[in-house]
Amino acid sequence: MILALRPFLASTLLLEMSNVATFNTIGEVIVDQSLQLQYALDTFYFLVCGALVMWMAAGFAMLEAGLVRSKNTAEILTKNMALFAISCIMYLVCGYAIMYGGGIFLSGIELDGAPTAEALTETVLSESREQGFGGDAVYANAADFFFQVVFVATAMSIVSGAVAERMKLWAFLAFAVVMTGLIYPMEGSWTWNNNDVFGLYNLGDLGFSDFAGSGIVHLAGASAALAGVVLLGSRKGKYGSEGQVYALPGANLPLATLGTFILWMGWFGFNGGSVLKLGDISNANAVAMVFLNTNAAAAGGAIAALITARVMFGRADLTMLLNGVLAGLVAITAEPSTPTALEATLFGAAGGVLVVFSIVFLDKVRIDVPVGAISVHGTCGLLGLLLVPLTNADVSFSGQIIGALTIFGWVFGVSFIVWFLLKQVLGIRVTEEEEFTGVDVSECGVEAYPEFVRT
Repeated sequence: MILALRPFLASTLLLEMSNVATFNTIGEVIVDQSLQLQYALDTFYFLVCGALVMWMAAGFAMLEAGLVRSKNTAEILTKNMALFAISCIMYLVCGYAIMYGGGIFLSGIELDGAPTAEALTETVLSESREQGFGGDAVYANAADFFFQVVFVATAMSIVSGAVAERMKLWAFLAFAVVMTGLIYPMEGSWTWNNNDVFGLYNLGDLGFSDFAGSGIVHLAGASAALAGVVLLGSRKGKYGSEGQVYALPGANLPLATLGTFILWMGWFGFNGGSVLKLGDISNANAVAMVFLNTNAAAAGGAIAALITARVMFGRADLTMLLNGVLAGLVAITAEPSTPTALEATLFGAAGGVLVVFSIVFLDKVRIDVPVGAISVHGTCGLLGLLLVPLTNADVSFSGQIIGALTIFGWVFGVSFIVWFLLKQVLGIRVTEEEEFTGVDVSECGVEAYPEFVRT
């Protein structure tokens, strides 16, 4: 009987083994398809967030155009458009290679360096299988470049507003080449790529952390701006001989308000994209918290700045309100993922209060910044770094201070040298007559508001 059943048992066993093999094959296919979907989702999310950050360039352009006088509007718009294009080219040529390694001109970035699309797929699947769905983000290198390059442009945009109304256009653009091609990528390599600072120390090992760039982007941009402003001097008529500070109102506050709303919106990409991953439950929840906290900090900064201005000046100051929004956003950028919603609101409010005092202080020491950029991005960028250890136990105050000093020392020092050389070779300031007439005419040959010009 048993002997008679042997063929049947053997065939049944083979069928079960075949079913198991089929099941395993189907399982592997499902996993691979899920991993490919995750790669596609994370890459697409990166690109969308990059597009949001790119839209911030429009925000900076509108904000600055609204806060300068009408006779300087066309030139400030020219600077913002040109600096974005220069940032894209210089980061493509050498900036990305300096910051993250690889060849100049993005050599090898196609297909992430793989010879074929099939080889790329196999490489990505192999890495993803090892990490699992909760592992590190895996996305196209080209998406990473696109997301990073718009951060470079953001840092350079900060400089634009700080030196407005009296700097030569071509001197500014020459500085943009160095800033986006060398200065920013170098300090970025010490922070986000975790390279040693000139072989001396590693900021990551010291407990430094900057989630989306309060220091790496905003403090860096403000440091470069401060170096230029020191050498450039203040606008004519801004300060009196006995310490008076005179207001030089912007030409278009509706435009400045629109620019601030655009920046507020773009910041969701700035901070949200810095999570680097969306395609699993944990990271999707982290993205949601980052969006929530970013919005809460902006609102907290706005209200705090509005109240502070009312107490100090006896009125609701729109420009301080706008700067308060941006101050709250900058303050939360160093760590938007770990605070609670209440903490994020309070951090933003701290930025909103600080920015008002910082703007007043800089005027007292005769540092002329037409759009408040150094206070918003520099002072509040430092605040953002120092707030991180309050909600992230893995970060130390000493590491944050050393990181901030490293960023400021490098960017300010090298920027000062570059600005000084440009001052000697090209000159960085327009003539007194050109400044009085407006740099639209002298630098661009066109008025932004020609109907207001007498013929």
